[in-house]
Parts: sequence; structure tokens; C-alpha cells
Amino acid sequence: MALAVTSSSSTSIAFSSSNSRTEQGVLQLSSSNFQPLDRSPAALNLSLNRSAAVKRLNAEPKRNDSIVPSAATTFAPDVVDKAVEVEDIEKLAKNLENASPLEIMDKALEKYGNDIAIAFSGAEDVALIEYAHLTGRPFRVFSLDTGRLNPETYKFFDTVEKHYGIHIEYMFPDAVEVQALVRTKGLFSFYEDGHQECCRVRKVRPLRRALKGLRAWITGQRKDQSPGTRSEVPVVQVDPVFEGMDGGSGSLVKWNPVANVAGNDIWNFLRTMDVPVNSLHAQGYVSIGCEPCTRSVLPGQHEREGRWWWEDAKAKECGLHKGNLKEENVNGNGAAANGKESSVKADIFESQNVVNLSRPGIENLVKMEDRKEPWMVVLYAPWCPFCQAMEASYVELADKLAGNGVKVGKFRADGDQKAYAQQELQLGSFPTILFFPKHASRPIKYQSEKRDVESLMAFINALR
Repeated sequence: MALAVTSSSSTSIAFSSSNSRTEQGVLQLSSSNFQPLDRSPAALNLSLNRSAAVKRLNAEPKRNDSIVPSAATTFAPDVVDKAVEVEDIEKLAKNLENASPLEIMDKALEKYGNDIAIAFSGAEDVALIEYAHLTGRPFRVFSLDTGRLNPETYKFFDTVEKHYGIHIEYMFPDAVEVQALVRTKGLFSFYEDGHQECCRVRKVRPLRRALKGLRAWITGQRKDQSPGTRSEVPVVQVDPVFEGMDGGSGSLVKWNPVANVAGNDIWNFLRTMDVPVNSLHAQGYVSIGCEPCTRSVLPGQHEREGRWWWEDAKAKECGLHKGNLKEENVNGNGAAANGKESSVKADIFESQNVVNLSRPGIENLVKMEDRKEPWMVVLYAPWCPFCQAMEASYVELADKLAGNGVKVGKFRADGDQKAYAQQELQLGSFPTILFFPKHASRPIKYQSEKRDVESLMAFINALR
């Protein structure tokens, strides 16, 4: 499909598979690599005085695995063909650290022209398209169609195309690879052995092909999306994982214009600008991916908990941004991946009304068969973003229960304590919440994922 660029002129420049000719003010350039002339209302115009800026996209070495050929009517960039200078990008990132998303977007589009594209997932990163639109510059948008998206997401893609008068460039997984995966392991193997293999086939490899046709790409990553993996995302960086059209390490630049923007501010921007949004958001979805691997989040949950919810917190990246994962990041046991002690030292659930239970303390609590007071205890890991997300509601619960006959405690169950917690305390994933009744030895596990104060209080009142 063709990507069109706006101009005040009524003359259009397009590419056709037919021979070169001029007819009724329409200039057609021949190329066997391009699709037939797009005469839809979304096909916009370029002025004649800019025609010299348009270049045949197959002037570059032919790349069958890139998304470049589908953007047949976009500007050529004013970019020198050379490898990315790491020092220049670091300096640029420092200069733009406190810049607005609009300023960052404008700089990205100015610098890379046709060789940069916005990665659009169908979620709140539609804000990127709105920022690009506000710059008044031509821009490109691509998306990965995994074949497993929600119907609402497909409808949203269509709405966005019509709203902005653009064509989204879709990338699809290799049919042979998908067929082999499904025939060998079934449609839902990711529930059993993790999502990484499926994401690699349906998302990472198509993205890799797409990025080989670019010098830079724009993502909707924010620091507050995932405290464990995205807290240090810069506004611009040399992509640590993927390669661009020049090939080799450092050949691709990654722009993150909303890295420093909070999720609430993104939504305030979307509402203010009356930007169309995915209807799934109204159903409690925040982070939106493939249908089998995405669900709505509940009160007290972190937004990324709606993705791959059956896995531990360490696995909340699909592979598109795996450069965020550092070797020193904590693993599922709360230790560093390199075997050294985790650098995460800060504790959570800090309150005078939350009792910090040691290993002997929790063991004594488990052994008691006739407690004077019931206990509510959370099994947690301070590095877990989902534990962090429920911190405020749990502390509020403890404050409400203070002096009301129910003790509230916490037990850090990662690291060396994880095996014990799994065997004796029903730990499945973080956080796990237990209620110890007055006259029962075995704790009762809180099964719901609603971790707001009202839901937790209802659970307590039903048991005490």
C-alpha cells in the first residue's frame, strides 16, 4: 500500500507499474516494484516545487524484506548516508532530555525524513501519530499484524487510517514459520512454555525485516510502563538490538518521544485533542497486544500485568524492546541474572501498620492453631512491578484495619525464601496474599486479582 504526504498543491505524484506518462496533471513513474496508482481519498498531494525531493525508493539496493517499497510517495530524507555516530546520538539525547514530545517528534522527522517510521501497536501510542500530525511534516506508520489481534484492534487501525488520511504499513509473520510452530506445538503453546517463541515468530522477526528498511524508528515506550525494564529508557538512543538499512551494529536509531511522560498525561493529551482510541480501553485494557495474551487490568494492578499474566514479572517484554533487559536485572528469584545480589535494595509496603515478618516470624504464624487475631499477609518482592502497583492500596488497608482486630503483615518471599514460600505458603507468583484465620492452621489464599482496598476488605470480612 502507498503512504501519502500532504501539500497545499492539487498536483499528485504517484508510482504505477505502467509505462511513464503524463496525463491530466498526474505524473506517473514506472517501476515493476510498485503497486498500481492509488486514487483513494487518502492519497494526498505534493507540490511541484517539491518534486525534486522525491526519489525512487528502489534507488537503494533492493531489500525484499523491508517495509520501504510500500511507502511509495513519501519524501526522501535530508540525511547523509553514513553509519550512526554513537557520540552524536548521546549528545542529542542529552539535549532533548527535557524537551516536549512534540519537539522530540519534530526533530526525529526533520532529521530522518522518509527513513524513519512510527511503530503503532493499536494502543495509546496513537499519541505518537497525533504528535507527528501536529508537526505538519510527512510521516510513516507501520504496525505488526500477528494474526492474533483483537477484532477491536483491527477496527481501530481502520479508524486511525481514515482519521489521519494515512495508510498504515502492515508487516506479517512468515507463513511457513507460523505453520511450523502451530503444527508442532499447537495454537496455545505459550501458556505452557512461555511467550517468547511465539513472539519471536509473530513479532520480532517481522519487526527485524521492517527495520532493515529504515535508519530510525519511533516507539511509544514510557519509563512508567514497566519499572523493571523501562525505567531508564532515553528519548533517543542507538538501538541496542536491531539493525537499520546500512547494516551492522549501531546502524539504527530508536526514538522514544514520550519516554518521560506519565500514562495519565498521555490520556489527558488524547482526550484534549479528541484522538480516536481503541475501544478495548473502555473495557479495562491498558497495554494491548495479541488477544490470547492480553486481558484487562483490575484495580490495584500495574498496566503491564494485563500482558502474559501467567508468567513472572521478569518476562514482561515480548522481544521488541529486549534491549531494555540488562544482565544485571533481577530474575524470578529476586537475584541478579549474573548470580550476584540484586541491586534493588529499596523495600515497599513501608508503614507502621504493616508488620515486617521474618522467616521465623512467618513460620511461627503458620504453626499457630489458635491465634488471638487473624492476619492478612502479602508475599512480595520489592522489584516486582505488580507488588509496587498494589502498595498504596495495601498500606491504606493496613491503616483502616489498625486497631480493628486484624493484623496486616508482609513477608519478602524472593531470593532464598522463594522455595520455602512456594512449598509452604502457596506462592505462585508475586504478589500472593494470604489470610490467616483465628482458629485455622492453614492460611487461605486470596484468589482474586482485584487488589483495591474494597475488594481486600470484602475478602477479610467474609472470613473473620
